Amino acid sequence: QLQFVESGGGLVQPGGSLTLSCTASGRTFSSNPMAWFRQAPGKEREFVARISFYGGYTATADSVKGRFAISRDNAKNTVYLQMNSLKPEDTAVYYCNTNPPANDSWGQGTQVTVSS
Repeated sequence: QLQFVESGGGLVQPGGSLTLSCTASGRTFSSNPMAWFRQAPGKEREFVARISFYGGYTATADSVKGRFAISRDNAKNTVYLQMNSLKPEDTAVYYCNTNPPANDSWGQGTQVTVSS
């Protein structure tokens, strides 16, 4: 069972950039497709980006297309989310998980706040 620890969030001004990291514990990370999700206050958790187990295929939600990019380093058991041109509506707690997500593997997430 994989467990995840997300990091890299913070307060950033509109138009700024952040890179989130998610490190997994467990020996099956490299064989799992991974994804980033986010949950804004008062809203349901939503899909942000996904990546295949070998990293050759990626996809992003329409709301972040062209601004966010997902990548992974299987040697480090880590998946990344590069976020550029951030908007206030990107404010949320960001989580990583397998794709599809495992209900008992959600971590604490990392808070991203986009505000001037």
